[in-house]
Amino acid sequence: MKYKHLFFDLDHTLWDFDSNAKITLLDLYTTLELEARGVHDFDLFYRNYLAHNLKLWARYRNGFIKQAELRVKRMRLALLDFKIADDVLAETMSVRFLEMLPTRNVLFPHTIEILEYLHKKNYKLHLITNGFEEVQHHKITNSKIKHYFDKVITSEGSNSLKPKKEIFDYALHATKASIHESIMLGDDLEADIIGAYKAGMDQVFINHIDAEHDFKPTYMVRHLKELEDIF
Repeated sequence: MKYKHLFFDLDHTLWDFDSNAKITLLDLYTTLELEARGVHDFDLFYRNYLAHNLKLWARYRNGFIKQAELRVKRMRLALLDFKIADDVLAETMSVRFLEMLPTRNVLFPHTIEILEYLHKKNYKLHLITNGFEEVQHHKITNSKIKHYFDKVITSEGSNSLKPKKEIFDYALHATKASIHESIMLGDDLEADIIGAYKAGMDQVFINHIDAEHDFKPTYMVRHLKELEDIF
């Protein structure tokens, strides 16, 4: 085998963040009676949350904001879209969201199947994730996929973030893996794929949404089942 160590991203690659976030936000929408407070359209609120979350994560990766600001500001901005300026509500939603989200277990199609396939072929499977340490460990435990991974490298644990080279170097050191026998698998072109490329590591772009791009990764698939054609 050319590769021995497979480094997966978690959110949006294996664990369906958008679906799990929607379930959690709908729960909060109901229990906190957001409709009565002025959030008249849940689907719009959910879409706005995802857009704010995406932009704030980009700012967090680039060092412009801290973790605590990201967690609350995505809720505050989503509420402000409905002209609700309520910092106490935003803080309450942030805390409850992070308590509830990791208990959700919606995975992308074929996740268990492909992890089992790779495990049986004796690949060493690891995670490199920009998520928070405690939250990410809860996600993989509650999704019943924790046992597939030898090492879980988080941004908190490594004190770095994808796409920075340091987190990939940290992962290689932690797993005692050679860069030439390692490959990164993820959905985020900048953080996972270009980040791994700049660190000298091969990549599999898991392009779930069939996004257009100019970068040429080592491999590209559109769903997890296609990984069987590579490994």
